[in-house]
Amino acid sequence: MQMDIITIFPEFFAGIFRQGVVGRAIAGGRVGLEVHDLRCFAHDRHRTVDDRPFGGGEGMVLKPEPLAEAVESLGTPAKGDRAHERVVLLSAQGQRFTQGVARELAQISRLVLVCGRYEGVDERVSELLCDRELSIGDYVLSGGELAAAVVVDCVARLLPGVLGNEASSEYESFGPADPGSPPPPGAPPRATHGAGGLLDYPHYTRPAEFRGLRVPEVLTQGDHATIRRWRREEALRKTLRNRPDLLADADLSRDDRAYLRGLGWPRGESEVR
Repeated sequence: MQMDIITIFPEFFAGIFRQGVVGRAIAGGRVGLEVHDLRCFAHDRHRTVDDRPFGGGEGMVLKPEPLAEAVESLGTPAKGDRAHERVVLLSAQGQRFTQGVARELAQISRLVLVCGRYEGVDERVSELLCDRELSIGDYVLSGGELAAAVVVDCVARLLPGVLGNEASSEYESFGPADPGSPPPPGAPPRATHGAGGLLDYPHYTRPAEFRGLRVPEVLTQGDHATIRRWRREEALRKTLRNRPDLLADADLSRDDRAYLRGLGWPRGESEVR
């Protein structure tokens, strides 16, 4: 998969993708990543990429001409004609970026990320060039560079062959529900039917005791069915504690709902499906 980032701060990305999963994916040729300096597409002496907003107001707005030239220089088809490419604007006004969106983007062959800055980007950039706007959260960043890094990391790890264990991207927080059968006898235990829209269950490793806290006994007894049930219940418990809003759309069985009711769920009408 090819990923391109358009930004006024290309140096921001100089080292961030050299490590970890994304670094290995790039080194192994599974991900191509290019960072493009937006100022290279401004042709005045000062390489100007922003201007004052029409109608007045504070701050500056990124101009449409350099952004249009930058996107078009990559050879992507025109908006509306893109079958396997997407151009995405990172902005505080965008749709929320979720694991589901990451999975959608992981299916394409090329992803172009446009990093917003200042007060925003000329709206015509979104209308004429971008397939969608995305926001990584309900807060305001100084620019889209951090958001672009988040999107690259989330999408790259979903690509075939990027993770050492392909199941790692399925059985984790926000992972898709998996209707597959339980693992065969003797196989390592896994989360019951995937995360199904829940947060991941707690993880433990050695030593068995640390500062007075022991690993839950259920994880040391080798009963895989009991471990799977424990992990599912702990995922439900953690989701109820930290992100109860997720329960409204989670893939919950009758047993899940009974367990949650024992913990005091639902706590409000917004959490009831």
